[in-house]
Amino acid sequence: MQPKRIFSRNFTMFRTCLYFGLFISGVVSQEAEEPVSYSCTDGYEYDAETHNCKDINECDTLPDACKGGMRCINYYGGYFCLPPNAQVIFSRDESDPAAGSAPSSGPAPVPAPVPDPTPAPAPQPVARNPLAVWPGYRGNQRGTVQCRTGFLVDGQNLCRDINECETSNPCEHMCFNIMGSYICQCKQGFELAPDSISCQDIDECSFSSYMCQYQCVNQPGQYTCMCPDGYQLQGRSLCQDINECETGHNCREDEMCWNYHGGFRCYPRNPCHEPYVRTGENRCTCSSPTLCHGVAPSIVYKYMSIPSDRSVPSDIFQIQATNIYPNTHNTFRIKAGNEGGEFFLRRSSNLSAMLALTKPLQGPREHIVDLEMVTHNTLLSYRSSSLLRLTLIVGPYSF
Repeated sequence: MQPKRIFSRNFTMFRTCLYFGLFISGVVSQEAEEPVSYSCTDGYEYDAETHNCKDINECDTLPDACKGGMRCINYYGGYFCLPPNAQVIFSRDESDPAAGSAPSSGPAPVPAPVPDPTPAPAPQPVARNPLAVWPGYRGNQRGTVQCRTGFLVDGQNLCRDINECETSNPCEHMCFNIMGSYICQCKQGFELAPDSISCQDIDECSFSSYMCQYQCVNQPGQYTCMCPDGYQLQGRSLCQDINECETGHNCREDEMCWNYHGGFRCYPRNPCHEPYVRTGENRCTCSSPTLCHGVAPSIVYKYMSIPSDRSVPSDIFQIQATNIYPNTHNTFRIKAGNEGGEFFLRRSSNLSAMLALTKPLQGPREHIVDLEMVTHNTLLSYRSSSLLRLTLIVGPYSF
């Protein structure tokens, strides 16, 4: 029985080793069968028999590779489209062991005995994906480089950007170079013309009638706001009245200067006429009750100015009683100067009234309005009146 157990144990170990060996063999076999991928440059394909990359003949594989009667010539990594009468000579660099004869799309062309006197157009490489030298590209034929517009081949056969702004400066104002081209821009106040090179003036005055308060004057590249006589430019667009009474006037010594919107006027310092005498600044009083019968005992002169086309209704002047007496009652009215109905006098209290404008006034114009205040004493049956003569000067503009 002892030998039998030894044999059984040895057989079990042999079977375990056999299984383990088969497992390892399976793993190795799976690793060896993993596929290997190959890639070639565009224009070439991998040849499994020779284990090399071979050229693709696009003249055979691409339908209508060349159009317009052009002849297709296959070359390494691409192809050319040439005129039918063009002669093709492929040069080979003998010092380069890798250089070989160019693949052909058919029999070599036979030169025409009498060449066409018209020069043939330069061959245009039409590669499926030419060897790129960004931002230009290298041609497929050895030793030749063709660059697209805006680039120039350099000493290293690379396409370099042309700085048109330095070489030709095509723009009228400002030039900005970009890869392969350029962009023109204009100075402030100008815009590009349809040719995208020239600059033409922008008429800012045509944008809006509110560019300037009075008048807009277009100029090359800009605009200027103008103000009428009697005004000065404030800021860029507004017009401000000039106070000629402060800056300079031609009124006489016996006259006072009164500034209004857009100008000035000279008024007598003593406005009183017979039977009135001057009793204060701008105040005239009747000298004799007999001579002043039926007229106002006193007249006060006031001056004010407003611009044209002032919005209505609007309050413009207040008349106020200067003396207060007991048991008196005051009434107010427009005695003269309101023939056109431009004004209205509204009583505010027993002591004051407000002159309101009811129609827009256009200047230059001068209105003289007499505002009368009548005072009644209810106990003494006393009645008196006073007159305020308002000279209203309307300026020629609305500002």
